[in-house]
Amino acid sequence: MKDYRGYSFWLETAGDLTPRPSLPGPMTVDVAILGAGFTGLWTAYYLLGHDPSLRVVILEKEIAGFGASGRNGSWCSSVFPVSPRELVRRFGRESTLALADAMRDTVDEVDRVCIAEGINPQFVKGGCLRLARGRQQLPALEAVLESYRLLGIGERVRMLSPAETAERVRVNGVVAGLYAADCATVHPGRLVRGLATAVERRGGTVFEQTEVTGFTPGAAPRLRTAHGDVQARAIVLAGEAYLTRLPQLHRQLLPLYSLIVLTEPLGSDIWAEIGWKGHECISSMRYTVDYLARTADDRILFGSRGAPYHWDSRIEDQFDRHPATHEMIRRMVVDWFPSLRGVSFTHTWGGPVGMPRDWMPSVQYDSRTGIAAAFGYTGQGVATSNLSGRILADLIAGRRSALGSLPQVGHRPPLWEPEPLRWLAVRYAQHAFEAVDRRAERSGRPPSGKSIIERLARH
Repeated sequence: MKDYRGYSFWLETAGDLTPRPSLPGPMTVDVAILGAGFTGLWTAYYLLGHDPSLRVVILEKEIAGFGASGRNGSWCSSVFPVSPRELVRRFGRESTLALADAMRDTVDEVDRVCIAEGINPQFVKGGCLRLARGRQQLPALEAVLESYRLLGIGERVRMLSPAETAERVRVNGVVAGLYAADCATVHPGRLVRGLATAVERRGGTVFEQTEVTGFTPGAAPRLRTAHGDVQARAIVLAGEAYLTRLPQLHRQLLPLYSLIVLTEPLGSDIWAEIGWKGHECISSMRYTVDYLARTADDRILFGSRGAPYHWDSRIEDQFDRHPATHEMIRRMVVDWFPSLRGVSFTHTWGGPVGMPRDWMPSVQYDSRTGIAAAFGYTGQGVATSNLSGRILADLIAGRRSALGSLPQVGHRPPLWEPEPLRWLAVRYAQHAFEAVDRRAERSGRPPSGKSIIERLARH
């Protein structure tokens, strides 16, 4: 049996990971869900909250929280994978504003459920702090501020001077910061494992060690497993990046690996130098993405997307750790916080995030085929999955709500290219983004925004 504690610090410290029983055999239920991560569990939670008589089962290949839900960077954020400016261009100002409001409310909804269900995920609503590290990153930070003003919600963010930023956290090379309050840190392992228990208390059943090998749409949709088929009125595909293992969905998402390092608990003398009393989520404005959090036991988590894409969208346990990328991230920690030179790192891990071709998450339900799905969070799934779960619960139950009009509802992303075009394009993009960042940092000038890769990356 796998040692699930070794997949991330969050799973290691989430409590008992003994697998639940597998599916005992074929069965017929009202709703069958693929995946016991955040999306599947939130969907089940809200379905059962509205109608406790429903027979809801969740099928999970490993254990609840095995995937991104138990390995992420701990951000429960109102930030959506697509920028407000791009959302306005695609869907209009009114829809974008409704989505921004829904995402802001979602952060508090996660906290509300945790309190109601007795889950302690170490929720700290410290806000989000985006940093311009060097003048080359300042235009990108100013563009984020302008996108909020474009929606008429500029009051939700505040530009900070270097001195004001340093009052929150002291990071090397900062020329400006942008603060937004609607963001929290959580212990995602505790959250996802606690949510699974809450679903069971509501009458749902979670079958672990049960791999879904396929699905059949139609008048009697079903999930297929080696233990037998589960037939339902509606089936929910909630496997995020792992959905690419199903032939019908292989090109819906790109599984890109995001990797994380974690320091040892830091002493009070170091924290006195760094600050960071507010436990804000922190990132810079690099194309290659970095994200930081301060944990409840006073460690620094630092994540990045430097690991290579693997041919034919392969997902393997061995890809969770990439020595060159993890070493690069350790160097970045010291670059951000020079006082941490010589600090020990106790954990490294990683896992795939699901990236749609147009960066836009999707929430779908077709009552004719019985197929529902939510996916494509591109690493912003802790809060977004809660919103998706509420939307799916409404759609499946036939309830009309304001959430059903949000732009991700019914969205169908374009497919990724077949191999070898996919591998060539993605590896080119990864190298190109790294080159753009290096060139900007070396020259001190912001990216022009005119290169092919920069135009393709607008989202």
